[in-house]
Amino acid sequence: MNFVLDNSVVMRWYFGDGSAPDLEYASRVLDSMTDAEAIVPGVWGLEVANVLTRAEAKGLTTETRSETFVSMLHHMNIRTDSATSAQALSAILQLARRFKLSSYDAAYLELAMREALPLATLDDDLRRAAQRAGVERF
Repeated sequence: MNFVLDNSVVMRWYFGDGSAPDLEYASRVLDSMTDAEAIVPGVWGLEVANVLTRAEAKGLTTETRSETFVSMLHHMNIRTDSATSAQALSAILQLARRFKLSSYDAAYLELAMREALPLATLDDDLRRAAQRAGVERF
C-alpha cells in the first residue's frame, strides 16, 4: 500500500533516537517500502537537507554519514509530488490555519488528503490533525 512519508519518520531512520514505540514504528514503515511507494511533498528534500546540515553544524553527525544516508534515500522507492507548490497558497495554507500546523506539516496532510493515502508520521501535531481530517495513519 502506498503512503505519504513524513520527514519525522525518515529522521528516525537516520538518528535512531526517540522512544522504543517510535523506533519500532519507523522500522515498520521502512520495512513496508519493499512493497510500497512512499510519496512526499515537494518540500521534503529541503526538510531532509535542513535537518542534516543543522546536525552537522552541531557536531551530531558528519557530512560523510549524511551523504551516505542521502544516497540510500535516492535508491528508495520515494516519489516527490510535483503539485505541492500549486497547493501552497490555497489548500496547504487553509489546512495550516485550520489545524494550527506549520505550512510544511500541512503539505504532508494536504498530499495525503489529495491522494487518499495513509500518512506515516511520528509528529504528534500532524498525527492529531490527520486524525481530525479523516486521514488514516500508516
